[in-house]
Amino acid sequence: MSDSEHDSHTGPVKTPMQLLWLSLFSFVVPVFVIIGLVYFVTSAPKPAAGAVDTEIALAERIQRVGTVELRDANRPLQAGDAVYKAQCAACHDAGLAGAPKLGDAGAWGARLGTGYEALLTSVLKGKGAMGAQGGGAFSDIEIGRAVVHLANSAGGKFDIPNPPAAEGAAAEAAPAVAAPAEAAK
Repeated sequence: MSDSEHDSHTGPVKTPMQLLWLSLFSFVVPVFVIIGLVYFVTSAPKPAAGAVDTEIALAERIQRVGTVELRDANRPLQAGDAVYKAQCAACHDAGLAGAPKLGDAGAWGARLGTGYEALLTSVLKGKGAMGAQGGGAFSDIEIGRAVVHLANSAGGKFDIPNPPAAEGAAAEAAPAVAAPAEAAK
């Protein structure tokens, strides 16, 4: 082999000293570039995580845990079918996630045997894939009316629940009538 063929196969490094300097710079220069980038990124002032304004971020961190929602206590109670259509129909009409369909006596048979209170408790606390319905857009009595609507459509014989205030008013009215009769004696 001639020297001209050998020279055509060599790279830009001709001496061992050039190889040493090339190795040194190929490791040292990237380290200094990385250090410079880290310094550049960490030297700028940063706002609080997830917030542009630090006052807004502070307000979000110290906000109250609970909220108060005011509702009209004197609004008329919704009927069972209206509550069913608004809250229950999405799953019970299609039978999603094992929900017994409206009017399906076979699916409701064992459930009806447990009684109204057990059904209402299951709905208010949640059961299976059904989340808890208590504390939602409807009162517990309205949810109970929807339970009665569903159960009675499948052959149940449950009475529509009334608010306790109506029962208390009837109990208060009865002694008021008896008291004047006793006073006349």
